[in-house]
Amino acid sequence: MPKTKTKKGSAKRRVGILRGGTGEHYASSLKKGGDIILYISENLSNKYKVVDILIDKDHIWHLGGLPISPSDLAHRVDIVWNTTHPSFSNILDSLSIPNIGISSFFHILENNKDTLRKHIKDLEISLPRQVVSSKSARVVFEKFGSPWVVKSFSDGSNSLAVHLAHTFNELVARIEDGLKQGKSILVEEFIVGKVASVHSVPYFRGQEFYVFPPINVFGQLSFGEKEKLISLAKGLHKHIGAKHYLKSNFVLNKRGKIYLLDLDSTPNLNSYSHFSQACESVGAKTHHVVEHVLDSALGAI
Repeated sequence: MPKTKTKKGSAKRRVGILRGGTGEHYASSLKKGGDIILYISENLSNKYKVVDILIDKDHIWHLGGLPISPSDLAHRVDIVWNTTHPSFSNILDSLSIPNIGISSFFHILENNKDTLRKHIKDLEISLPRQVVSSKSARVVFEKFGSPWVVKSFSDGSNSLAVHLAHTFNELVARIEDGLKQGKSILVEEFIVGKVASVHSVPYFRGQEFYVFPPINVFGQLSFGEKEKLISLAKGLHKHIGAKHYLKSNFVLNKRGKIYLLDLDSTPNLNSYSHFSQACESVGAKTHHVVEHVLDSALGAI
């Protein structure tokens, strides 16, 4: 597959979007990958040609709808954006194919709060307390008080039900309802306070970790609080080793204590997303930031 020529004659970079895979995140990977395909096609088609790469549930790789061996990808793409499990990035690394994605360690941090809690203990960030696979409301009640966030989910499924319980009786009812449906239960401490999302991108505008100012905050942040969040987001990005992009969701309680709610390694490229608004808040176009991420992964920056 030769590189596509632009109007000026220069070759377009071929960007493979790897999606699908196996396991519980199959459906979300399809959607994330589809969103990236659409975004690059609509906003960066003058520089990049998108190549759809699908891994089906039988572990068979497809390019353009046809089965392909991973070893043949090096001749078909210049870079791969991996929205599947990080183990597939390991395959791409072994083939010396530049790729955007997360490491296996980051994947663990993203999905295991206990491991994340231990890893960031030296930073000035706390995590909400939680009880995993709880069958007893009493156990939760004895660990931390209301309100509680009750999450119920099925193993191997991408669906997640989230409910807020204010009283002990509500907590009992939510847990029992989930168990009756055969769901696994996770109960988390609900932190009341100001909620803010902070996006960071390495080497954007010449900075080792460029942090976009917090916007769309639930609650009014002071200048000092914003500066503190920016500093923590920068330190967090460096500490956990996120490669190309990181979204850190924080909440500040009324005493000023900062909690990390969760992390995300794939930007939401919709025009109304927090990420797009964060880009606009500093005079940047979203597609310029995405172009920077691609060029960085290609070694062009």
